[in-house]
Amino acid sequence: MAVLGALYERAGFTSAQELHEALEADGITVGLTTVYRALHALDRSGQVDVVRDRTGERLYRPRPSDGHRHYLVCRDCGFSTAVEAGPVERWAENVSETMGFTEVEHTVELTGVCDRCRVGPTAQNPAGQHA
Repeated sequence: MAVLGALYERAGFTSAQELHEALEADGITVGLTTVYRALHALDRSGQVDVVRDRTGERLYRPRPSDGHRHYLVCRDCGFSTAVEAGPVERWAENVSETMGFTEVEHTVELTGVCDRCRVGPTAQNPAGQHA
């Protein structure tokens, strides 16, 4: 519960190491392995959305109550935005049915360079957050 609470306090996607540091800063003594284990359990139970950064590290954020989302993530600053995923969801359902599969899960990762990073590093603030 502490890991999920720390996720809700973050502004966007965050890594296990960043969560571990935040928990420790709040006086919650927990091992990094425990944070990874908790995030894995939250992912399996559908309570978090997961994307990967440019190095392949998994980043987490709480899943909205109305279901999972797909995100477009800036490879430079990490800015993320949810995207309309109806066509992707329908495609996954159609492929599943056509191939005779059930209980199909999917991962769609969209990355690019946001407008501010495309313009140049002076267009973003030092923390990589958009104004």
